Amino acid sequence: MKKYDFIITKDYESIYFFLKEAGFSENFIKNLRKKEGFLKINNEIVFMNHPLKKDDVLSIVGNPNTSTSIMHCILPLDIVYEDDYYLLLNKPSGLSSMPNKSHYTHNLAGAICHYLHDDEFTLRIVNRLDKDTAGLLLVAKDSIALNALKDFKKIYHAICCGEIDKDLVVDKPILTITENGVNQNKRVLSHLGKRATTFVHPIKTNGKYTLIELKLINGRTHQIRVHLSSIDHPLLGDCLYGSPSNLIDHTALLCKKISFYHPFLNQTLTFEIDYPDDFKALLNEL
Repeated sequence: MKKYDFIITKDYESIYFFLKEAGFSENFIKNLRKKEGFLKINNEIVFMNHPLKKDDVLSIVGNPNTSTSIMHCILPLDIVYEDDYYLLLNKPSGLSSMPNKSHYTHNLAGAICHYLHDDEFTLRIVNRLDKDTAGLLLVAKDSIALNALKDFKKIYHAICCGEIDKDLVVDKPILTITENGVNQNKRVLSHLGKRATTFVHPIKTNGKYTLIELKLINGRTHQIRVHLSSIDHPLLGDCLYGSPSNLIDHTALLCKKISFYHPFLNQTLTFEIDYPDDFKALLNEL
């Protein structure tokens, strides 16, 4: 059973107020209340209403949330990094991150649950990628690891249609369309939507297509695809916001680089992957 230690930097009336300030959900706290022996201060078992003093060490012993019940499936995982708290994968295009009607028994979440199966595992994908998007995907192995994660950053590479020869900033709100209370697949730009900002940096172009680097603020669903389409540079192979391509059978989008502050190693980790083979073939044409 894992133990998570938190060094307290000021006084708190109770453990509850520390957990709320630290961003833990009411559901997490409620589950933690039910687990006798899961809370310790300076290695002494305590309860949720116990006060905290500066320099105390609060320990949460184990994960109080229920384990994930997603149907397991057996698929190969391209593991880039793993420790007791996080799992970093290189996801291929064409694989759904989560189960849905079309991919209920064949998805990355099911494969992760099979790989990490134990009585305490709670699946927490930090950055879900669209089915057609390849690249780095980070998994926190429980709610505590997810909540403690800091300074998470992603850099995408993509190939878009047309020539981009200077840095661009696309700052346009994105609205999720619902029908009978159900989210629809396609997103639209609307002043009623949520704030979304995309920074676009061209790397290489042949005038017809451009390799670009992208950094996001907010990270809305389909943000890159919606924003690039809105400036008449849809991603190559994007059938939803652009048009199909005979050069590639999926959206030419890759989460290429990830960095984050690892709270239990007390250091920033950075990872970068190479382009997939179909992406490389396209780059040879630029």
